[in-house]
Amino acid sequence: MEIAGYITALLIGLTLGLIGGGGSILTVPILVYLFQVSPVLATSYSLFIVGVTSLVGSVSSFANKKVDIKTVVVFGTLSIITVFCIRHYLIPHLPVFIMINDQEVPVSLVTMLLFAILMIASSFSMIRGEPDKNKTVVHKAGIAKIALYGIAVGLVTGLLGAGGGFLLIPALTVLLRLSIRKAIGTSLVIITLNSLIGFADDVTHHEMDWPLLLKITGISVLGILLGSMLGQKLDGGFLKKGFGWFVLLMGIYILVHELTGIAGL
Repeated sequence: MEIAGYITALLIGLTLGLIGGGGSILTVPILVYLFQVSPVLATSYSLFIVGVTSLVGSVSSFANKKVDIKTVVVFGTLSIITVFCIRHYLIPHLPVFIMINDQEVPVSLVTMLLFAILMIASSFSMIRGEPDKNKTVVHKAGIAKIALYGIAVGLVTGLLGAGGGFLLIPALTVLLRLSIRKAIGTSLVIITLNSLIGFADDVTHHEMDWPLLLKITGISVLGILLGSMLGQKLDGGFLKKGFGWFVLLMGIYILVHELTGIAGL
């Protein structure tokens, strides 16, 4: 099972490098199902893996001037604050069980159900496609809508340890009118900041398996380096749709698996 986990870890980075988001949605399921990490701890591990991997991708984006600094500051600030508040004030105080219809349901099981729903929502965004790479969208969004997206990305990252790229890319291209290439680079920087700030707080609450964490992260980093190189030659839109279908199937599998667990309680 671990070998399959390492192979899939490569896919995480590869997808981040090719399409700027989406790959991180696999991190928690990989950690839970293939490495037997508890769901709540897996969200912490995911923040580190996704954060470091995105950081490596960000360096290339900065070098190629594909990062919009103003957007990182304005849009990213709200999501970063949201991530910090959730990881610092909410996650450490979650109970082990919650009551649903007079039944004790493990929070870890609820976490995976939420993750399955997030994966299905993410897959629709990827399957639907993206704006033309050579065009910007002449659509002007209000401050309230931009703020809402920033907070939404922070909620996804803070609660579930996912980078939120499937929310970021549409927001940056449609709401803020960035080209798709600049949106990918800007997305990686925001994901980096959100993830690493969230993880920095988690270190004080959890005991980390650093050998495992560093191995998975190293493989994911290799994936993003390969993805960044291949992204200059391959059709990112086609790859994104194919990966979207894969994420959809995985999300449905997790949803069915976890609902079966609830039925057995």
